[in-house]
Amino acid sequence: MDSTLNLSALGAHLGLDLAAVALLTFGVFYPRHHRRELVPAYLALNVALFAVVAGLGTVGGDGGLALGFGLFGVLSIVRLRSDALQHQEVAYYFITLVLGLLCGLPALSLPVAALLSGVLLVVMYGADHPRLFARDRRAVVTLDAVYREEGALRAELARRLGEPLGWTVQEVDYVRDLMVLEVRFRQPEPSRRRGELTIRRRTTRSRTIAPSHPKETV
Repeated sequence: MDSTLNLSALGAHLGLDLAAVALLTFGVFYPRHHRRELVPAYLALNVALFAVVAGLGTVGGDGGLALGFGLFGVLSIVRLRSDALQHQEVAYYFITLVLGLLCGLPALSLPVAALLSGVLLVVMYGADHPRLFARDRRAVVTLDAVYREEGALRAELARRLGEPLGWTVQEVDYVRDLMVLEVRFRQPEPSRRRGELTIRRRTTRSRTIAPSHPKETV
């Protein structure tokens, strides 16, 4: 009787976990980032953590060992940070791990696990929404000059990218006379950008088209 109840509870927790990670992966992550290669990684990581935590919780009884293992997995995700893996994708890794941890704990009731999973999904949906800081960008820029004054550097970055919010100097080469920076900037509004492009085109045309003079007849 107890084994039947345990299996039914485990199946309910597994269904909740699969529904949550599917909603996170296919409903939020992929439509926004289109990183197909990360989809199986998220799914496999979530289901694997759920299986290990559920198994350890069943053997250990109170789930303390499972909780410790899950926290170790959450903290070790920091090692995945690299240039190829952006901060948003690391955040999705965190949520995937925590979903598997919450849904896999046998001592946690199904309503509480569902509530906490819903909170995680709502927070991730809002935190990574495209309209949140929509014009803020990050880029690695190589300048063909070494700027010693902050004002001149800010003006050059504003001319090339938009409003600079901050930057980090990654490399300064005095031999080749260049700088490599990681720049966080805010793009100008679309209407303003169209106006600037129109003014530039008109200025270019006025410079390239020479005035025509009538020929004098003798």
